[in-house]
Amino acid sequence: MRRIVIVIAAVVMVVAAGLAVTHALMSPPDDLDLSRSKTTAGGRYHVEIAPEIEPLALAVMHAWVLTLTTPDGEPIEDAEIAIGGGMPQHGHGLPTAPKATAYLGGGRYRIEGVRFNMPGNWTLEFAISASPGNDAVVFNVAL
Repeated sequence: MRRIVIVIAAVVMVVAAGLAVTHALMSPPDDLDLSRSKTTAGGRYHVEIAPEIEPLALAVMHAWVLTLTTPDGEPIEDAEIAIGGGMPQHGHGLPTAPKATAYLGGGRYRIEGVRFNMPGNWTLEFAISASPGNDAVVFNVAL
């Protein structure tokens, strides 16, 4: 009987340790930049992102609006936008392949096909090609 109690206690400790590690991997860092407005890495563009519906939910498709301007606020038209991202703490990409589907005017582009399938820290990465040149920006999204 004593041996069974020891085995059960060991199993409980292993499971608790596994849950603690999983929680640590899924929790975003406390100092994570969650801003939805940034200048691109090379400084060519200012980018803002906004989901069409909040709060963000897991396991459903989301559409976002990306607003693209020059650093001084002039809208950028005719941009090509490639979208990527994933969970850096888990080492995998997005479970979907989002695309820029429409130009809405005023430098605004509709991004469709974004889905987050688990809680944690996600990134949305945008590679932008337009007349000022190629540039990129990464946003963090915590769920």
